[in-house]
Amino acid sequence: MSIENLGFETIHLGHGSGGELTRNLLDKIIFKTFSNPYLDQKHDGSIVQIDGKMAISTDSFVITPIFFKGGNIGELAVHGTVNDVAMCGAIPKYLSLAFIIEEGMKVSEFVKVVESVKKAADESGVLIITGDTKVVERGKGDKIFINTTGFGAMHPKANISVQNIKEGDVILVNGFIAQHGMAIMSEREGLEFESTIESDSTNLNYLVNDLLDEFGEKIKLFRDPTRGGLGTVLHELANDFSIGVALKEIDVPVEKQVAAACEMLGLDPMYVANEGVFLTVVDASIKDEVLALMQNHSKGKNAAIIGKITSEHPNKVVMQSLIGGKRIVSPLVGEQLPRIC
Repeated sequence: MSIENLGFETIHLGHGSGGELTRNLLDKIIFKTFSNPYLDQKHDGSIVQIDGKMAISTDSFVITPIFFKGGNIGELAVHGTVNDVAMCGAIPKYLSLAFIIEEGMKVSEFVKVVESVKKAADESGVLIITGDTKVVERGKGDKIFINTTGFGAMHPKANISVQNIKEGDVILVNGFIAQHGMAIMSEREGLEFESTIESDSTNLNYLVNDLLDEFGEKIKLFRDPTRGGLGTVLHELANDFSIGVALKEIDVPVEKQVAAACEMLGLDPMYVANEGVFLTVVDASIKDEVLALMQNHSKGKNAAIIGKITSEHPNKVVMQSLIGGKRIVSPLVGEQLPRIC
């Protein structure tokens, strides 16, 4: 999008006033970028038809910096909410989109974020159907915050519930963990290091849909380990539902550069955020077929079986270390990496 004819180079408080400046911002950037029959009505909401059960998820994104290796806050907002809907066993279809913009943000940066939202939404197969834009005073917003809400009809074969999990079920992940968190840390002042680590931010809905098409109710659970990482999600699963989780450290996929960066910064990759990773719990009878499907998909090339459900130590996640000993994967206390998504 060309910004030369917009008539303004930075965002002002007036762009959030509801008046002529707001209309310029919406018409020339928002409505122009996301034009579709729902949004073009320029109403306060949209009326859509979704039959049967529906999954809804909402999330807010306050990441710093807003541009990072492998992505930016715009596509992250789409991927994060699309993935949350998919983790319910649903097929994402619609998104709401709300911007809170800090006065003084360069229009060129805002347009880049908006265009990234559009690209990510198109790639994920979802429409932006309603939204909101507000502007806050300089120093009150850290450039831009984004809120998205996703809507999707449940997959007809999905029966995603922790209640379906039983002893012997197998746990898989679709790829390398900890890449998003370490990509962000590499950008932050005082923590920069030479690396080519990029965020794994991506949409996972098509891979999830393929798994449900093929295996249906034998897929017991999906979870995406964003803030708090894989270790936190597994601990919550074990503790909240009185099951045991047994892992092997050697089987948890961590890219070499990410592992080295974590070691240098004193971070455990099990607790570092992900934005393109999900774990799934499946019936043991299909574990090899699930792994093969994932590894043959573009979003699951580095998929791995990492553990199983056990009755030996309920409420605990126990990992067999690389040297053969065992350790308990404890819950993350506090925020290891703030403002990560």
